[in-house]
Amino acid sequence: MAVIEVNDLVRNFTTGDGMFNRNKKTINAVKGISFEVQKGEIFGLLGQNGAGKTTTIKMLITMLAPTSGTCRVLGFNSFGQEKHIRHRINFIFGGEYGIYRRLSARDNLKYFANLYKVDKAVRDRRVDELLELVGLSDRADTRVETFSKGMSQRVQIARGLINNPEVLFMDEPTIGLDPLGAEKLREIIKKLQADGTTILLTTHNMYEADELCERIAIIKSGEILKLGTPQEIKANLKPRRVEAVARDEITLEDAYIQLVKGADE
Repeated sequence: MAVIEVNDLVRNFTTGDGMFNRNKKTINAVKGISFEVQKGEIFGLLGQNGAGKTTTIKMLITMLAPTSGTCRVLGFNSFGQEKHIRHRINFIFGGEYGIYRRLSARDNLKYFANLYKVDKAVRDRRVDELLELVGLSDRADTRVETFSKGMSQRVQIARGLINNPEVLFMDEPTIGLDPLGAEKLREIIKKLQADGTTILLTTHNMYEADELCERIAIIKSGEILKLGTPQEIKANLKPRRVEAVARDEITLEDAYIQLVKGADE
């Protein structure tokens, strides 16, 4: 069963001085992409900065309206039927955005739980569980403004789980995390999938994508270059980089570089 359905999705932006119609320029951020994500799947969307990944996610989480095409989440259009989607999904963006730095970690989670109308008794238990999950129980009542970048990112991870979402969108979630923190997040992602959560993930870490994702779409300049399992994407490509030739094997990073560079040739 597909819980995310994207069909011929397009998003354009217009820049310039609209008042006097000067220097107006249309940017085609997403150019007619199509894919589906099945229930309980971890699906990777990989691409360079500016490839259209975040724009695609913002349309799926109801933050942006498509220029044309459709995107449906849990059977509803992400634009026009938002009220049927928002309480059942959540998102985690990389970096320290999306939380309030002058609040404590606990108060941040309580605030967002209230926005999602989580019952008070459930809320307090859920907040404690999430603080423990991300390793912040001992700093729960400390203001986030005193936290390191990695700790702030862990608060954001907990915030993204506060409503126990059916579908979780993760846009470069390991930015700012040290290797142990990133490993812990990968363990959390695997546990969420085991519990039935559907996850759409973007990352620049090819090892991470290869380890976690059942299928991957590689996107460049708003278009999908290749879609398949990591094994299918690596298939029929020959090692080119010196280190890959020495190994006589191709990694997902090797395949990604070949496909993205090859699109320019």
